[in-house]
Amino acid sequence: MTRLVLKWVLNAFALFLVMKVVPGIQIDRFQDLLVGALAIGLLNAFLRPVIILFTLPATVVTLGLFTLVINGLMFYLAATLVHGFRVSGFATAFVAALLFSLFSFVFNMLVRTDA
Repeated sequence: MTRLVLKWVLNAFALFLVMKVVPGIQIDRFQDLLVGALAIGLLNAFLRPVIILFTLPATVVTLGLFTLVINGLMFYLAATLVHGFRVSGFATAFVAALLFSLFSFVFNMLVRTDA
């Protein structure tokens, strides 16, 4: 349980950094930041695999690059679902999703919880 909470906090910190680096992303309150990180995590865990399955031909033709578009869509969808978390457009969501994935990966590698 503590590993899950730690990953959530690390992803929230990654989302905070993305908000500071990428113009066009606005998060009103700290609670919205936490809920936004939770929404991104849940969408990536449950909805993303289904969308990847349905778009498998496009993913194969583009040699996996269409997965980046799906990541941007998940980020944009999380912003539309969470009140107080706004993204100005899909291009902003695309760049933010790339940075969020990079930051999240680095933070999770730095704080390894092998148990």
